[in-house]
Amino acid sequence: MPITPVKDLVAAAKLEITSLTPEAARAMAERGEALLVDIRDVRELEREGRVPGAFHAPRGMLEFWVDPASPYHKPPLATDGTLVLFCASAWRSALSAKALKDMGVEKVAEIEGGFSAWKAGGHPVE
Repeated sequence: MPITPVKDLVAAAKLEITSLTPEAARAMAERGEALLVDIRDVRELEREGRVPGAFHAPRGMLEFWVDPASPYHKPPLATDGTLVLFCASAWRSALSAKALKDMGVEKVAEIEGGFSAWKAGGHPVE
């Protein structure tokens, strides 16, 4: 049985999640309505830079850190605001947003184009 290509999984996830432009995500964060969540690997952060004020939650730990019943839970992720996920180019963030939605997280979105689009749009990077 052939595996489902990841591009198909991403496309299916994007039909079920909310995608925000970098501008919309930044505005929500600045108004205190969202927490930007960087799910990239720490090596990507070191190599490419970070979004100031974004919370880093590596993709491999995201569900464990979001779940309040998990011993690995991270309180900043228990926000009333929207969790706005991003990775390098919005593939991992699409799958991650879908996973959190499936877990019951009601306010979750991703940044269209990910960190690459954020950076290309001239938004702050440190």
